[in-house]
Amino acid sequence: METNDRKDKETYKIIGAAMTVSNHLGCGFLESVYQEALEIEFNQQNINFIREKILPVYYKTLN
Repeated sequence: METNDRKDKETYKIIGAAMTVSNHLGCGFLESVYQEALEIEFNQQNINFIREKILPVYYKTLN
């Protein structure tokens, strides 16, 4: 079981990577540019990730 401290460090690292990309690129690009840059940043910082993982979406269902 992960401790909150470990999760907090991982979260801090992920947000830091996103801020690095945002600060470096600025605004005005398509989402795909930021996705590609974030993938590069995650790899450089050794952050494990799955790009565009398929998640089920339930909309207006009765389950």
